[in-house]
Amino acid sequence: MTILRVPDDDVLDTTALGGFVRWLAGQGHPFDGYDALWRWSIEDLEGFWGAVWEYFGVRGDRGERVLGAREMPGTQWFPDASLNYAEHMFGQVEDADRVAVVARSQTRGPNELTFAELAEQVGRARAGLRRLGVGRGDRVVAFLPNVPEALVAFLACASLGAVWASCSPEFGARSVVDRFAQVEPVVLLTVGGYTYGDKEIDRTAEVAAIRAGLPTLRHVVAVPYGRHEVPDALGWADLVAGPGLLEFERVPFDHPLYVLFSSGTTGLPKAIVHGHGGILLEHLKAGCVQLDTRPGDRLLWFTTTAWTMWNILVSGLLGRAAVVLVDGNLLHPDLREQWRIVAGTGATLMGTSPAYLMACRKAGIEPAKEFDLSALRMLGVTGSPLPPEGFDWVVEQLGPRVLLNPMSGGTDVCSGFVSGNVWLPVVRGEMAGPILGVDVTAYDPEGHEIVGEVGELVVRRPMPSMPVRFWGDDDGERYRSSYFDVFPGVWRHGDWVTMSPERTFVISGRSDATLNRGGVRLGTAEFYSVVEDLPEVADSLVVHLEDAGGGPGRLLLFVTPAPGAELDDALRDRIRSALRRELSPRHVPDAIESVSAVPRTLTGKKLEAPLKQVLCGRPVGEVISADAVSDFAAVGDFAAHAERA
Repeated sequence: MTILRVPDDDVLDTTALGGFVRWLAGQGHPFDGYDALWRWSIEDLEGFWGAVWEYFGVRGDRGERVLGAREMPGTQWFPDASLNYAEHMFGQVEDADRVAVVARSQTRGPNELTFAELAEQVGRARAGLRRLGVGRGDRVVAFLPNVPEALVAFLACASLGAVWASCSPEFGARSVVDRFAQVEPVVLLTVGGYTYGDKEIDRTAEVAAIRAGLPTLRHVVAVPYGRHEVPDALGWADLVAGPGLLEFERVPFDHPLYVLFSSGTTGLPKAIVHGHGGILLEHLKAGCVQLDTRPGDRLLWFTTTAWTMWNILVSGLLGRAAVVLVDGNLLHPDLREQWRIVAGTGATLMGTSPAYLMACRKAGIEPAKEFDLSALRMLGVTGSPLPPEGFDWVVEQLGPRVLLNPMSGGTDVCSGFVSGNVWLPVVRGEMAGPILGVDVTAYDPEGHEIVGEVGELVVRRPMPSMPVRFWGDDDGERYRSSYFDVFPGVWRHGDWVTMSPERTFVISGRSDATLNRGGVRLGTAEFYSVVEDLPEVADSLVVHLEDAGGGPGRLLLFVTPAPGAELDDALRDRIRSALRRELSPRHVPDAIESVSAVPRTLTGKKLEAPLKQVLCGRPVGEVISADAVSDFAAVGDFAAHAERA
């Protein structure tokens, strides 16, 4: 274990986490370290989550019980409570002039809103939605980029007790309809197009197809964005034209707040319902304690409205931080664009992907020397594992002042399971520890906790933000089979994880994309770390095809060469040598093939499991939805390989 950064001596005096720890001590719960605090948070669920409610002054009627039932699935959190998530997003009177929203876009100019201005716009949008007949339980959907109007409409929707769902406008019409049709929406908010880098994108045909595929729609609201207009729609200006009081419909703890969707690459996406109370408590804990969010911070996570990180990002308002909303091609005009935005907006938290950081490393970018990053305090990293070399690069470039915080969670809980925090050291190549209130560990196939070995990531006790249900899953069968089919009563998330004796974690890929050579499970992330570190390689994907006769099967590596490079025998030899040297002989593939691109979900995850099915001979149309992936044309490279094999 290599420690790259240790907590500051005064960490409990200067941080949001420290404020919570000091308050707990005053309530008779003193803790001398993070591990003790975490253990209490999972062993006394009622005490911990009751403390979160009290510490943050949640508005509403709490009721007497924290837990009505604790078995999974079927946990009942705060069964007697009533509240509204949106009521907590606008601060107090003293926050009125504090900046709440910072918007940057390649389609229009920069924009900022104070908390008072945000509240006024939400009140107007709330009144506009009410004029359209939207009320408690109705579904409002959005085909919108990451712009202030999306945030305003979401909060207005939540204030009414209506249910929100969103997709970003790069999604194809079929993917959008596959998602939105499940919830039978009454209102659609949409743009007609957007600018991506230096390209104007017209989405009016997709909007028409979406409208045609949603027969329950009663109204369409067009948000002006670029030059492409949506015909036969109510304009956003008309929706918010009249003044409106900012009021809040208090609803039961589990009342639906929004529906998030799984990637949908292999079938109809799961429509994951999250409730007002669970999201409120989870995001207060995760943001205002775990991520050390403080009033006046500026939170920037490069995301779209289709990814759970958007929902997590906008909850930064709970901590009186400003949220930085960015839309456009984040690689335009070049690889440095994300750092420019961080510097230009004064972001204190930057969230990005391992792929971006590793690309900057490969390109020789020196962000702290090239840009003013003096406000930056934390770098969050998620979406895939960050290789150890990425840790080295970040610490070398940004220094010990910036906390490197790799984390892992999921859409399913709209939060994290493991991450760093200000009270834990940064450990090279590892995630620093479990998040408060999350009893996360690794299981072997028999359901026993294992240490130092690859196992299934599981959660043994309930979290308030576990899904309320899946929309349309009336008997709960799809919900149960998604998380509880392997270990009854224990949440199985679907990731391979290794937990150290110190309870640090390494995520090594999806367990539904298993690599198993000679009975040894291999994580895909370690392959990519080695292969993509080679300058001749732009991207890669590894798949293990099992032998029906019980043999060793075939380990196949697909590589996208970097510009100007080609996959010849010399490069194949370098790849094999690197894998043998850095990992083991077991990691050396049986074949290395060239592909034009590695298809990914629209949130950036490699299509490991679906492409494995294609390589096993399944027709592409049965396995992968074209509208749900990027670089769909490259799927043909994999199908062609299957035909040749």
